[in-house]
Amino acid sequence: MNNQTLINFIRETYSSDDLIPLHEPTFLGNEKKYVSDTLDSTFVSSIGGYVGDFERAIEDYTQCKKAVAVVNGTTALYTALYCAGITRGDLVITQALTFVATCNAIKQLGAEPVFIDVSSISLGLCPLSTKAWLEDNAFVNEYGECLHKKTNRKIKAILPMHTFGHPVDLNEFVEICENWCLTLIEDAAESLGSLYRGKHTGTFGKFSAISFNGNKIITTGGGGAVLCGELIDAQKTKHITTTARIADGYHFSHDEVGFNYRMPNINAALGCAQFEYLHHFVKQKWRLASRYQAFFEGSIYDFFTEPDYAQSNYWLNTIICPNIVSRDKLLKATNDQKILTRPVWRLMHHLPMFKDSIRGNLSVSEDLEGRLLNLPSTPVKGDSYA
Repeated sequence: MNNQTLINFIRETYSSDDLIPLHEPTFLGNEKKYVSDTLDSTFVSSIGGYVGDFERAIEDYTQCKKAVAVVNGTTALYTALYCAGITRGDLVITQALTFVATCNAIKQLGAEPVFIDVSSISLGLCPLSTKAWLEDNAFVNEYGECLHKKTNRKIKAILPMHTFGHPVDLNEFVEICENWCLTLIEDAAESLGSLYRGKHTGTFGKFSAISFNGNKIITTGGGGAVLCGELIDAQKTKHITTTARIADGYHFSHDEVGFNYRMPNINAALGCAQFEYLHHFVKQKWRLASRYQAFFEGSIYDFFTEPDYAQSNYWLNTIICPNIVSRDKLLKATNDQKILTRPVWRLMHHLPMFKDSIRGNLSVSEDLEGRLLNLPSTPVKGDSYA
């Protein structure tokens, strides 16, 4: 198979000779109607009925205890970490192969990421590597605190990211957190519609974060949500994201430092319309992934498929190239012909602000950085919505 064969296949799949994006939003139903309704009502900001409706749609779909809608995925991550008690000087275990928002949220709280390798099975944080690093580098003291042996800093949480929508082995991380007195927080930004052993991602951690950016499986334009494992945590999360305001008649009273992170009603209206087609989008993405998988069968490229324990949303379809040379040739050939493919993110410890972060052996991450390529993954418009 040569590069032109893949280009032809993608153009045939999308029935287009125009630019083919990596992932674009799809609007099919009530988007204009619901957004127009907010304009007519003038309730376009953080007050309005669509915000509550959107949160209930998230709760019904994921079966989480409570969802709190916020302005984007990064603020969802920040809020999740903040409400989990992450503070200045703490350490948070995460992966180096991730989008920068994962680590930005940690850093913005004054904490520091600890980079552990990813699994070749999920592309997300590897539980075996995490266990090994903890055994070599950490201990639990008499007060039930997990401490880093070398620096005596507190290790507070594990933050795995479900890369491209593929779930990490969550049961393993639940056990690790129990054994090491750590809090599990899921970066589920990319995995709406993904299941781990039949249960939705984002419902295993104490807190989780979802993104509804324009390139996600459904969008609110800009937006995110914090999924909370307990109702008491949800009350705290909603309070803190609405400037910590308390009921006091006409007065503006606040009982702690809070954030103005509440999702606007106009964005939630768009999200409510998008949710009406989420099941269809997930089915379409499975069909597209199956097409790619069949196409790459027997080729030099390895199409990445969901782990055996999971049902992925295949947010971004991914191939693993033989080496960086073949990856870069394919990257250039496709983009030169206006088919937008993309390499994986630069590893976090290769960025200047995280170059001195504590890290374990990252051999799998280093290998994948030069070989992963994401393919156009928008649901195919011609597919049936039944």
